[in-house]
Order: sequence, then structure tokens, then C-alpha cells
Amino acid sequence: MIGEPRSVPALFLERVRESPGEVAYLFPDYGGWTSITWSDLRMDVRAVALGLAALGLGAEERCAILSSSRIEWVIADLGILCAGGATTTIYPSSTEEECAHILADSGARVCFVEDDAQAAKILACRAALPALLQVVVFDGTPTEDGWVISWSVLHAQGRALRATRPRLFEELVETIRPAALATIIYTSGTTGHPKGVELTHACWLSQSAALEATGIVDHPEPLHLFWLPFAHSFGKMMITLQLRIGFPTAIDGRVERLAENLLAIRPTIVCGVPRVFEKIRAAVLQRAREGGVLRRALARWALEVGAAGVRLDREGRSPGLVARARRALADWLVLRKVRARFGGRLRFFFSGSAPLALEVEEFFSSVGVQILEGYGLTETSAATHVNLPSRARAGTVGPALPGIEVRLAPDSEVLLRGPWVMRGYHGMPEASRDALDGEGWLHTGDIGRIDADGHLSICDRKKDLIKTAGGKYVAPQEIEGTLKALCPHLSQVLAHGDRRPYVTALVTLDPVLLRAWAAARGLSALAPEELARHSDVKVLIQDAVDRMNLKLPRFATVKRFAIVPAEFSEAAGEVTPSLKLKRKVIEARHQAVLDALYEDPGGAISGRRSASVAASPS
Repeated sequence: MIGEPRSVPALFLERVRESPGEVAYLFPDYGGWTSITWSDLRMDVRAVALGLAALGLGAEERCAILSSSRIEWVIADLGILCAGGATTTIYPSSTEEECAHILADSGARVCFVEDDAQAAKILACRAALPALLQVVVFDGTPTEDGWVISWSVLHAQGRALRATRPRLFEELVETIRPAALATIIYTSGTTGHPKGVELTHACWLSQSAALEATGIVDHPEPLHLFWLPFAHSFGKMMITLQLRIGFPTAIDGRVERLAENLLAIRPTIVCGVPRVFEKIRAAVLQRAREGGVLRRALARWALEVGAAGVRLDREGRSPGLVARARRALADWLVLRKVRARFGGRLRFFFSGSAPLALEVEEFFSSVGVQILEGYGLTETSAATHVNLPSRARAGTVGPALPGIEVRLAPDSEVLLRGPWVMRGYHGMPEASRDALDGEGWLHTGDIGRIDADGHLSICDRKKDLIKTAGGKYVAPQEIEGTLKALCPHLSQVLAHGDRRPYVTALVTLDPVLLRAWAAARGLSALAPEELARHSDVKVLIQDAVDRMNLKLPRFATVKRFAIVPAEFSEAAGEVTPSLKLKRKVIEARHQAVLDALYEDPGGAISGRRSASVAASPS
């Protein structure tokens, strides 16, 4: 590109000029997939931008999007930005109260919604939203009073305005400056009310330029499959990166279609979160276990061969003839079949949002699939660090992207400074000053360490660290990730023990794998609550806990655990939309169960072995 665009809309129009006839997006349509070129995308974006201009949207005024990930989300987002406005994102799973808070706090003037169900949330709190001028529904019913209008009507209004002012679209884009507000993304609120993170056009431009400079997407015929919520900063980052580099993206926010879409689209790049990778690993291992003794042994052997090859690669050693032959045989018999589940062209997964357990990363590496773990926060427009294909280091989130400064505070908190750090929290000057010090360093709240080559490792959230009654600090996320990797039948783990005499855990079970496990033992008739109390299930988890405890210092070992029959859910307010545990909510809800883990432990705390207690349904 000649010169650096001054805004995301300018970057978009530059991409259109460079790649007018190339495919920009693919999306589901009438049971198949259809595509849109960059040139056609511009026409749709222009119609939305001018439609918003016809509604009187002013510079940096906010427009919200309440929808799952779909092509209209991207068109609306780019249309808002091209009109000079700023996008406020809302998770489609948000409650009426959460929607009302975000719309009111951001002062949104327009809200795009996916369908009638999402529109109903906004209609229910209409009286509390005097600033909201218009609701635009992608697939739904307009209201008689015109407060809710259809997607097609907004387009028609934009086309009508262009007929009278043919240069208005370009004029709007030209007025946008780098320092202008582009996005407000609300934090997931694990500890209270979410805060609106203000990100400018300069944030997205500088970050996308840094990612491009790494060469991370430099491979033939790249194709990105995206299914995560665009409401998350991860999704917004990928939109801008695509504008910068120009690769096509297939969009389908229906998570239940992910496995099918991987086979249909055959992507080279897929973004994910650790929970998804944990489930894939668990499913593969479960299938091997169900295949009988021979199949189980073959799978174990193939994974061991794959792991040995990965170790040689990381040590910079070349495998001998016998090792190459063993790898080829393992690949032919087992490993290639696992890779085929991802479409057969995958170059790598991106993983973010939460720590990836080392055991999960090693499993994927063993089958020949690379997971590039990265790190960032909403406050940093998503990524500040990422492992690169040629220099990935397991157990780390990679080196800092060019342009980001990083250092550790005396207590090992990660501090970041750079051009794509937020300008502050919306309407919260005191919270902004707490997060951003006088020298511009963002205090992340994460505890980390940096190795000699600059690779960052995240140990845990500062506020989540457990300090036992004995004064020892324990990182719960390390325990939780390790235990889930050792016992694929576990869905979630919450380590507990702050100001307690020892560490305990609440665990939930994966319902799909639990049903398969129960069927293999003739226990299909038992309800989930009954399985949670079954002695064989407790032994299954106990074995994993004991194996994990052998790797931990005595003060960090899990002495007792309780099985919670139902998974922690977003609907119950126990996890965020990005699947992070709301620890205080869960601990308060299961206070009696946790207290019981510290009553009459008997011999359970005399050594490294742990014991379990039953948990009642919440």
C-alpha cells in the first residue's frame, strides 16, 4: 500500500482498490455457501453508511450491534465506521439488563439487531434509552411506529441519499482522523459491571500493521474460518487484519456447525479458545478408548511417536531413518485422520482469550497441527503477543508484536505500552487512571514471566491468585488447565483455597463424554446427578488429581474436590461469553459445598492424595 491509511474506512477502501474482484467473505446461504467480492462489499457498506448519515448520525456517535457472527455484522460495523461513527459491541447472549446497561452507558444512537428475539430485548427497555433513535433488524419484523426498521429499508435510505449527494460517502471517510473513536468493547465483567474500553482508529491500524509485519499469514491461498463472536476484541482484530492483508474469511457463528464447516470450507486459519481445543482433544481420545484395546494402543503409540518428533524439532535435532519411518507409519495409520477432521489444509489455529494447557498444545503438535497461542486484552485491541509459526514456544504466548513495549512490575504484573493500547474506559476517568499510569503503562492484572528470548508466559490473573492460610501463593489457572488435560471427562475446574488451609476444587463433567463413558459401563439409565455421585466417576477424577499432584509442590496440591452435576453456564451467570469462569459467582453459589471440603478431611490431607465429596445440584 502507498502511504498509511488514516482510518479503518480508509484501509477498507484501499483494500477494495487493490482487490476489487477477489472474494472478501463467504457465508451460509440457502443450505450452501455464497461469496461476496470486495467491490460488492463496498456497495453494501456504502448503503449502510449513507443510511446512517440519513438518520443524522454524527462523528464518533455510537451504534451498537447485537447479533451472532454473520456477514451483516461485518457490513454494519464497516458501515458505522465509514459514516464516522463508532461501533459498540454486544454479545448475542446478553440479557435484557446487560443490553440496557451497554446501550445507555455508551449513549448508542442506533442499534443493529439480528432478529425479533434480539429486538425484543431492546423494545423491553426502550423507555430507559432516550438516546436510541433507531433499531435496525437484519432478519425480523419492523414496528408500526418506525422505531424498528428492516435492514433493507436502511439500505434503501442510503441509496436514496447517494442519488442526491454522490460524493458524500467518500467525504465522510476523508474526515475521519486516526485519533477518532472507532470502537467501544465492554469487558466481560468477571468481577462486576463491564467497563467500556475505548479504542481508536489508530489502535486498529497500528496493530494490524504489526501483525502484517510478522508475516504470520504468509502462506499460499490463505482462507480464514471465523465462528467466534465478533463482539469480542479477538473478532474485531481479525476483521482489521483481513482488511490489511486481504485474505478471504468464511463466517458462520453457529458453533454447532463448526465441525461440519471445517470439512466444507477447508480453511488454513481458524481462531479458537482453549475450551474448544480441550473438547476436540477429549473427543479424539474418547473415540480411541471406545475402539477397543487394539485401537487404543495404536492411538497411544501414534501420539507418542508424534510427540517424540515434536521434541526433536524443538531441540533442533534431525530424526534418524528409523524415527522418520515410525513417524510416517504413525501418520498414515492415525495422525492424518485426526488432521482430516480440520479440512486437510489447516496451517494453524490461533488461540486466545484464556491460557492453553501445555498438555493440549502438545497433543495438537503431536498430530501435526500447530496452535499459535497469543495474548492480549480488550484494553489492547486484542493481541500484543503471539507465537509465530517459525518460532513458536510451547507454554508461552510468544514475543511482543513490533511496536509494543512490555515489562514486569516488581510483583511480576505484566505492564504494556504501545499505540494500540486503549485511550481509556468510557465515562470512567478514575478507573482509567487506575489502569493507565502517568507514563502510559497499562497495568494488565496478569502475572507473567519473560524468558531470555522475550517470550512471555502468563501465570495467572493477579486478582485470582490463591493465598493459602499458610501464606503460600497458588496459581489456580495452572491447576485447572492441567487437571482438565489429564482427565478429558472434565468440562470445567475451579480451584479454590484463598485464606483456606489447603487447595480444593469444584469440577463439572463433559456431558457428551460422560454419556459415552456411562454407556460403555452399562450405566446409561443413570441421570447426570446420579453419575456425579457414582463411585467410579469419583475414581476417574481421583486418578487424574493424584497424577497432577505428583507434579505440584505440596502446598499447591488439590486435597479434596467436589463434582457439580451441571456445567457452569453463561445462562446461569457463571461464565462470561468468552467462557471465563466468574469465580466469585461460582464460589458464592456453591459456598456450602466448598465449606464441606474443609470439614473433617480425615486422612485426605496427610499426603498428596485427595478426596471427594458430593455436591448437590445448584
